Amino acid sequence: MSQTILYARVSTIDQTLDHQRTQAEGAGFVIDEVIADHGVSGVSTKLADRPEGKRLFDKLRHGDTLVIRWVDRLGRNYEDVKDTIRHFMRQGVIVKTVINGMIFDGATADPMQRAVRDALIAFMAATAQAQAEATKAAQRAGIEDKRGDPTRYRGKKPSYDRETFQRVTNMLTQGTGASAIATATGLTRQTVLRIRADQAGAEAALQKWGM
Repeated sequence: MSQTILYARVSTIDQTLDHQRTQAEGAGFVIDEVIADHGVSGVSTKLADRPEGKRLFDKLRHGDTLVIRWVDRLGRNYEDVKDTIRHFMRQGVIVKTVINGMIFDGATADPMQRAVRDALIAFMAATAQAQAEATKAAQRAGIEDKRGDPTRYRGKKPSYDRETFQRVTNMLTQGTGASAIATATGLTRQTVLRIRADQAGAEAALQKWGM
C-alpha cells in the first residue's frame, strides 16, 4: 500500500516541524508519516548522510509520495538536491512540494516533458544553493558589522518575516510578477521590488534584526 511521507529539515532559523506539517496539510496533503532532521545543515550534509535522511531512503518504495515544503528541505547543494530527486524518481517515488505545488514524477515518458522536468529540477536545485550562499554572505556581513561597531544602527525593521521573505524569493524564481506576489503575501509592490532588486540586502536586514 502506497504512503505519503513528509520530510522536514528544521534548523535554528527555519520553520518548526509543526509549522511545516501544518503547511502541508493546509495544502491538501494527507500525511501518513513525518520524518525530520533537526539542526542539520542542508549545505554541508547530504540527505543520505543525515540521521533521518538515511531512514527516508530506506522507507520510500515504488508508488509512495514524498512531500517537502520546498526543495531546500532536501538540501542546499546543487548536485545533492538534483541527484536526490532523480534517485527517488528512478525508484518510482513521486516528489511533491508544498510551495508552488511542484510535482516530479519519474513515470513521465514524453521526451519533451522529461526535458522540461529535468531542467526545472536543475533550476530549483541551483536556486536552493544560491539562496544558501546569499544567506551565508549576509551572516558574514552581520558579523563584521557587530565587530566593527556593536551599537551600529540596524536600519528600519523589515515589514516581512523570514517565512514571507522566502515565499517571495521562491515566487520570484518561478517568474511570478511583483503585483501577484504582493497580493499573495500581503506586502506592498514596492517592498517586493526592493527584495527582487537586492535579495542579499533583504536577507541581511532580517539577520540584523534577528529575524
